[in-house]
Amino acid sequence: MTFGFASSPVASMSASADLSAASANPLARVLEPAEWAAAGIPLLRNPREVVVGLHALHRPRPSTVVVAVLDQDEQLRASASFTRRQAPADGWTFRNALLAQLRRVIPHDLRRRTPVRTAVLLHCREGDARWTEEDGAWMWGLRDACTLHGLRCGSYITLTGDGWQVLGERRGGRRPDSKSAPESTDPMGAPPALPRTGGVASEVMHRAAAR
Repeated sequence: MTFGFASSPVASMSASADLSAASANPLARVLEPAEWAAAGIPLLRNPREVVVGLHALHRPRPSTVVVAVLDQDEQLRASASFTRRQAPADGWTFRNALLAQLRRVIPHDLRRRTPVRTAVLLHCREGDARWTEEDGAWMWGLRDACTLHGLRCGSYITLTGDGWQVLGERRGGRRPDSKSAPESTDPMGAPPALPRTGGVASEVMHRAAAR
């Protein structure tokens, strides 16, 4: 004989309502720094090279978001930049924005058993380098967008007036910052004339980081 407790319709409705409320709460779509650090995000071998290269390509200003896809050798395969709209921070909204950009610049890798390409996010914003709830929402959005596009979730990097910082790691630098001019690859000092979105630009990244 088996004994048990049958769940009542009222209890089931209550649990369903709690789940719906949690999914509708933007604060539920935020990753805390400890959660991010425990997620096993792959470390960049040379984060400054990536930051300087993306900065030269996209010339971000506060409220600019840059999403980039790197291959196994940390070579840039595609990137896109867009302006973050003035709206409440919500990981679901950020996920959709990132996914739309990824779909536009690079095919998905959903047919692979294991992701081989990694997406990183550079967020140029006001304030200092300390973690904010908005950062946590971007982290949540990046992780979810990578899952839906068949990519590995990579580093989340902020670019502020203090410089750049790889959140969840103790790596950063003072240059570039949110107000820096792009590091020129032209001997006359002119910034490189490069597209703001898409394309393979690894050589440009290496030249910019070498200066």
